[in-house]
Amino acid sequence: MVGTYKADLIVNELIIVELKSVLNLVKEFEVQLVNYLTATIKPVGLLITFGPKRVEIKRNIRELPN
Repeated sequence: MVGTYKADLIVNELIIVELKSVLNLVKEFEVQLVNYLTATIKPVGLLITFGPKRVEIKRNIRELPN
């Protein structure tokens, strides 16, 4: 194990929700979400960013191996 991870929110044991309060949504946040999905074997992730002018939502869906 390399460190620990605690999701901001997990919905129905299927969806990881990551919340950010930043000026701009950056690619590193999306990469982080993909890594969380891979590590937890969850199929769907939402990245919700609360910026100064609007809320941005990015969705990522992972194909899980059978």
